[in-house]
Amino acid sequence: MEIEIISFGKIAELVNLKNLNIDGIKDTDGLQKHLEAVFPKLKEIKYKLALNKQIIHANSPLTSGSVVAIMPPFSGG
Repeated sequence: MEIEIISFGKIAELVNLKNLNIDGIKDTDGLQKHLEAVFPKLKEIKYKLALNKQIIHANSPLTSGSVVAIMPPFSGG
């Protein structure tokens, strides 16, 4: 299964990829563990995941063609 990865800010400097083939990874928890194993510095940064333009707050299933954004903390005003 292939998904698109979008990253922002400091995270974009650490995670330098656009597409990821994730055979065997079925959900966002698995993806997060995989990314932190490949890019260990991610463990040191607070970040959120968005799946298909929606910030997720719980484990969510992934499908081929999903777009996952890795976002650093942000504030608005």
